[in-house]
Amino acid sequence: MKRPARPITATYLRNAAAFYLERYPATAEGLRRVLARRVARAVRNDAPVMEGVEQEIEAIVARFVAAGMIDDEAFAQTKARALHRRGTSTRLTRRRLQLAGVDAETLDRAFAGLDRELDTDPAERERRAAVALARRRRLGPFRLPEQRRERRDRDLAAMARAGFDLDLARRVIDAPSAESLDDD
Repeated sequence: MKRPARPITATYLRNAAAFYLERYPATAEGLRRVLARRVARAVRNDAPVMEGVEQEIEAIVARFVAAGMIDDEAFAQTKARALHRRGTSTRLTRRRLQLAGVDAETLDRAFAGLDRELDTDPAERERRAAVALARRRRLGPFRLPEQRRERRDRDLAAMARAGFDLDLARRVIDAPSAESLDDD
């Protein structure tokens, strides 16, 4: 037997928000989406929904932001750092963070903070990310020597799909050795 849907109240929304933030880092927009999905599910299941639910969601998000539990800039910088280490391009990182609800101005500040933290400029940060991706996926100079020539086009395509421009991808894939990439 299907359990009846819980009514959407202010207390329910606050508890759902707190529970979500305990488990996942989120942006203000991300939390709004989570709470809106809960409300939509309740509506589909014919559960009672309080009056002014949209305003209540906004108030809950504002309280969590004011309390410091949601910080879009810190979220963006932490996520950008993690994606950079994995070898994600700036272009793809920006897109992922935009989808998470981070605005362009916050993204710019987060990338500037990341450049300060890494003591580098955007072009060097992008090069390091490309090398990290090649190392992680064993592309180009990280392949066995006998496989490099026959897999070159596939490696370039993988770099392009990851959001790196063709010139940078060629420099990384065509590097004479993995050690030469560290010296760049």
